[in-house]
Amino acid sequence: MKTTKLVMLVMTIAVALFILIPNLSWAADDGASLYKAKCAACHGADAAGKPAAKIPSLITDDAKKMSDDDLAKAVTEKPKHPGMVKSLTPDQLKMTVTYIRSLQK
Repeated sequence: MKTTKLVMLVMTIAVALFILIPNLSWAADDGASLYKAKCAACHGADAAGKPAAKIPSLITDDAKKMSDDDLAKAVTEKPKHPGMVKSLTPDQLKMTVTYIRSLQK
């Protein structure tokens, strides 16, 4: 009897974790969330950058003229970017660039 209750409790916890954990990781998989988590601390919530700290704006005319590929390359290959930016998957990078484009409008 006690074994059955224990098995049911373990199974309930396993099912709850199976449902919750993927949802928590997907929450950050949109461009806005990724930008806020990985870029906004330096470039600002509005992507205006911090000229005094030599952090470039992502909403300048020069940035607007860059292709999406060039902007993505600048994001991933900039030597001063922390490792967390370089850890973006290609899909996450594309979503982040799309979000930056929305800020440029």
